Amino acid sequence: MMKLAILSTAVATTAAFAPSNSPRVGANLRMSEEESSAEQPNFSPTEIDAFSESSTGSSAVAASINGWVADESLPCFGLPGAIAPTGFFDPLGFAQKGISLNEVKRNREAEVMHGRVAMVAAVGYLAGESISGPFSIVGPANDQLQQMPAPAFALLTVTIAAMELKRATIGWVEPDFGSWSKTLWKLRDNYYPGDVGFDPLGLKPTDAEEFANMQTREIQNGRLAMIGVAGMCAQELVNHRSIMETLTFYQKVYSGVNPYEACGDTIIC
Repeated sequence: MMKLAILSTAVATTAAFAPSNSPRVGANLRMSEEESSAEQPNFSPTEIDAFSESSTGSSAVAASINGWVADESLPCFGLPGAIAPTGFFDPLGFAQKGISLNEVKRNREAEVMHGRVAMVAAVGYLAGESISGPFSIVGPANDQLQQMPAPAFALLTVTIAAMELKRATIGWVEPDFGSWSKTLWKLRDNYYPGDVGFDPLGLKPTDAEEFANMQTREIQNGRLAMIGVAGMCAQELVNHRSIMETLTFYQKVYSGVNPYEACGDTIIC
C-alpha cells in the first residue's frame, strides 16, 4: 500500500500539466461569442469578458473569468474538477446549496494551493532523502527542517511570507475596517481561484475548455498528492525511516528475508 501511494504521488506530481486526451468538460463553461471565435484571448486573473445582453433586453451581464462563469444551478458553481466515476463528490457539504460563491471560491483557492504545496512536497520527500543537499542535512524528511541553520530557516520563512502576501494582494479584497462584514475573507470578483499570474513556462491555455481540462488535472493530482504526502509523513513518524529505507525494509519482508538479521543485539536497526 505504501509503495502504491508513493508511486502514485510521484506520477501525479509530474503529470499535473501533461497534455490530456480526456473528454472535455465544456458543460461547466459558458463562453461568450468573443471566446468562441477563432481568436481566443489570453486570459489573466484581471481580465474579464462580458456576455452580450440577452434577447429579452435585460441589461444584466455575466462576468467570465478564464472562460468560467459562476452558475449557481451547477455543483460548485460550475468550477471544473469533477471526474468519473465519482463525479461531483462533496460528502461534507462544502459546496452545498446555500453556500455563497465567495465561500466556494475561497475553499477552491485553499484546495488548489494546498495541492500545489503537496505536489512539491512529494518530490521533496523523495529527492531530499535521496540526494545530498546543502548544510549536510540527512535522514528522514520529517527531521530535516530542524537541521537547517538559523539564517537559512529565517530566509525560507521570509520568502514564504512574501509569496503569501503577494497572493493576498492579487486575490483578496483589501479589508475595510469600517465594513468588516463586506470585505473580510472576500476574494475579488474577477479573481479565478489559484490563478495568481505565475506562469513562467507559458503552460496556461488560452482556450476556455483547455483551461478547464488543465484545472481538472491539477486539482485531481493535487488531491492525490495531499493523500500521498500525508501517508509518507505518517510512515516516517511511525518507523523513523526514510521512504526508500521503508521500501527496502518491506522488500526484504515480502522476499522472506529477516530485515533485522544484520542488527545483532541492538534494538533499533
